[in-house]
Amino acid sequence: MKRVNSLKYFFFQNFYIMVDSIVSAASVIAAAIAVGFAGVGPGIGQGNAAGQAVEGIARQPEAEGKIRGTLLLSLAFMESLTIYGLVVALSVLFANPFLG
Repeated sequence: MKRVNSLKYFFFQNFYIMVDSIVSAASVIAAAIAVGFAGVGPGIGQGNAAGQAVEGIARQPEAEGKIRGTLLLSLAFMESLTIYGLVVALSVLFANPFLG
């Protein structure tokens, strides 16, 4: 009877170690995906916004100040989305609620 209990304990202990390693690997993959999407989306948006701002300044040079101010504000908002993605990735890596 004692041997059966020790085998059960050994099996469940290894099972929990395996589950922890799978959760850790999935966390690393999720963090990489979060940072990737958080970088790609705002990067495309920032490039598009900068191109449209340059085009607007070329069409109306007298409105350069207003266009530049609006551009810088919108770029700051887009960059905050990237930082949110980084925060999510770091929380998944270092403060993972799925690990015991």
